[in-house]
Amino acid sequence: MTWMSSSLSLPSTSRASPVITMAGSRFFPKSPTTTNFSSSAFSSQKVSGDPIRASVVHLLARAHSLPCSATAQAFMQLVQPTARFQLALDLLLPLLTTPADLVQRVPVSFILYSMYAPHSISLNPFKSVLYTTFVKERELAINISAEGGFSEREQLVWVLWKILKGDGNDIGPYSPSTLTKSPLPPELRASSLFLDEETFMDVNDPDYSVAKSTITAGEPEQFAEQVTSKDLPPSVPPATETNITSGEDRENERIAQAMKLLLAARDRALTLTEQRTLTPLIPRLTSPTMITSVDLPPIVSYNPNLAYQLVIALLMAPPNNLAQGIFVYLDALTSLPPTLPSFDFLGRLLREPSAILDPSTGGKTTIADIIRSEVLGRFIHESIRWLESAEREEREGLVSDDRFAKGVQNLCRFYSSLLKLSIVDAASDAHTAEMVHFTLRNSRFEEANVLYRIFASERF
Repeated sequence: MTWMSSSLSLPSTSRASPVITMAGSRFFPKSPTTTNFSSSAFSSQKVSGDPIRASVVHLLARAHSLPCSATAQAFMQLVQPTARFQLALDLLLPLLTTPADLVQRVPVSFILYSMYAPHSISLNPFKSVLYTTFVKERELAINISAEGGFSEREQLVWVLWKILKGDGNDIGPYSPSTLTKSPLPPELRASSLFLDEETFMDVNDPDYSVAKSTITAGEPEQFAEQVTSKDLPPSVPPATETNITSGEDRENERIAQAMKLLLAARDRALTLTEQRTLTPLIPRLTSPTMITSVDLPPIVSYNPNLAYQLVIALLMAPPNNLAQGIFVYLDALTSLPPTLPSFDFLGRLLREPSAILDPSTGGKTTIADIIRSEVLGRFIHESIRWLESAEREEREGLVSDDRFAKGVQNLCRFYSSLLKLSIVDAASDAHTAEMVHFTLRNSRFEEANVLYRIFASERF
């Protein structure tokens, strides 16, 4: 049941965020989503215009709190088999071999391993790069350790060591954040991890001499036998508890598919089948969340029903599970365009009785109350500004459609519904002053005229 019935429809355009776009719109030209990443490789790939690469970039930016196996599954879902090798060369290898954030290099390492996991590591075409990176990072970590310091590279060295030993599946259930924060015992520090380079490097490979020259002289050749292949840092459960069962593998595949659909929901309307697949897993994708505030407006535009459930899950999630503070998400809702999907979405939230913690006071409140106090007033203000801008563009001949007229009609209908449900008080200047002025100025439209008469009757 929709919040407001109307035969009119508004184009899905945006007034504030470049994320909400509509193909062919002259008023709001299509532009890519932009997000700040610490790696320059991310930025260069983001503007490449390739939606698959953009989706992989978005996935990697959220991968820090997701199981490595789920990230790898999502990568396999996003990228066709014939395109994976080239994409790995163009996008993943630069992240692995340059000083990107550690929590980015760990999932990249696991994806490169997972692409050929059914086969021996010796058959993995990226084995030499993985090994060269292992040797380089190990040497740097040892040098820092010799000076009395401790480097984050220690955890990356350990992850690469596990992968190159053929025990990469042990890493799968854990997130990069967990792996990088797990303290390493002395026997798993970089200075104690050795591999036989001949197992991983072709003596004719030009990287072989580089890697070999960085190996410290006098390393015990059989040290790997002293530490079992199932050793894990103390804060990570033993490997006997981390074997991925067939059920866990299926669950990871479901999560990966849901992640793919959630990313796609920013760019198109999902089918009913896709929504049924994604909806039950929304709590899993918001605890911790892989969604940022800039993702919400386009999801509302294309999939308001999905956005409604997503926002409820975000508001009910523990604060430490959110990618950003809850007020950042609420701010994003105030800039939604005055379209029917936006009105339907906010109308449902304004009637949602679910109890949550008040982020301001720490007490109890409801979703309806927090949307009314933190979102509604600013949404009305921004909607009026959007419509004034649309009117100006129309007057200057920059647009020829009727978005302004439809916008006025639908905003007035939306506000009339708020009055009928007593969500706002028609007699309150604080609630209605801006809308009174707006309806009077646009009283040539029937909907605005009717709404103004309601205001007038309540006041006089």
